Amino acid sequence: IKFQFFLFLTSAALPLKCYVCSSSATNEECNQSAQECKAPLNTCMTVVDTLDTATAITKQCASQATCRGAASTASVDSNGNGNAVSCCSTYDFCNFSGADSINRNTKLLLLTVGVGFLLSC
Repeated sequence: IKFQFFLFLTSAALPLKCYVCSSSATNEECNQSAQECKAPLNTCMTVVDTLDTATAITKQCASQATCRGAASTASVDSNGNGNAVSCCSTYDFCNFSGADSINRNTKLLLLTVGVGFLLSC
């Protein structure tokens, strides 16, 4: 419980940092710029618009309510056309890729091992 409280305090005290871009063709191209989100923007929002072979990726800081609202109306048809919206606020640059859960679990494991090492010294 102490460790979870520590994570809560550090995440609440520092502004979230997100990758930001507008209409990038690839995720790598999109991850070239970053921004520190200012209140009330507390969520990294990623929008992927697809039409046939064209893709446009937009990443930005957003409020949680705005991102959830956009995600609730997003849709992709059976051909893969449409838009998908994802929201995250778990750690800085959580909008690096679509593999959020893998990145998050790896970082939490490394953080746990590092804190355990520090406490054992």
